[in-house]
This record gives sequence, structure tokens and C-alpha cells, in this order.
Amino acid sequence: MVANSAVSVSLDSVRDKNLMQLKKLNSVLFPVRYNDKYYADALASHHFTKLAYYSDICVGSIACRLEKKEDGAIRVYIMTLGVLAPYRGLGIGTKLLNHVIDLSSKENIGEIYLHVQTNNEDAINFYKKFGFEITETIKNYYMRITPPDCYVVTKYIRQPLSEK
Repeated sequence: MVANSAVSVSLDSVRDKNLMQLKKLNSVLFPVRYNDKYYADALASHHFTKLAYYSDICVGSIACRLEKKEDGAIRVYIMTLGVLAPYRGLGIGTKLLNHVIDLSSKENIGEIYLHVQTNNEDAINFYKKFGFEITETIKNYYMRITPPDCYVVTKYIRQPLSEK
């Protein structure tokens, strides 16, 4: 565990200049190698994709993709959210997720979703704390990890009534 919780956590947008930090984090955090489309989507989402720094050390990230639904509405897909093991429990993942929830609300985006492996109870419980709910189960979603099934976990954001 990292001592001195007084050290601040800062977020920074992912750009061409720091994209390698996201790639390096992903190689350590996740059991899959992400393709160029993943990184193009992360860059295209602009402020929705962030790196987290703890005492100026890059320790976590959230990478999102903006998707247009059939009705024309935009929704956010969280491709990845991860924090290096020694830095977990310090609120870094919470700060990353809250950033995306707050930004979605500000931009009138009413839906955020992601896929979670069915046995990843820590992740499921983490997202539930933020109002996400399991909305679907997909069998054989993952090709190279066991179990191969996933849940679709979704948060619907109520938009404030606009004054006319």
C-alpha cells in the first residue's frame, strides 16, 4: 500500500504525446493486447479518456469510445478502466469513473456502459456503487479468457429538464 494519502491525484487527457503511457499501462493491467482501433477510439473520445497520476507517476487510466445509437443519441462505452495494484484503494478508479459520469451529464449523454467478465465480482460491485446495473449477459464474449461470458453493465443518467 502506498503511504501519504495527502498526495494529490491528477487527471490528464490522452494525446499523441502521451499515448505510449496508456499502451504501457494496458500491457501491465489487462490480459489482452489492444489494437490500433482501440487507441484511435480512445484519442477520438477526447476528454472522456484520461490518464491518472499519483505524485506525478502514471498509475491508472480510463479509455472510452463515443458511440451513436440508432436514434442519433450518443452513448459512452468504457473500453477499459484500470489502476496499478499498489495504488488501488486510494480513490483513483473512483476519480476516473466520476470524471466520465460528470462529463457525460454535462454533455447530455444519457447512457454509459461496459462489459465485465461474469466472475469479476470486484468490478461488478465497484460499478454498482455508482448506479450501474447488469442489463444483459453475453455468452462466449471473450475468446481467450475463462470464463468467456460477460455482463453488460449500464448506467442511465437522468438529464435535467431543460427550461424553454
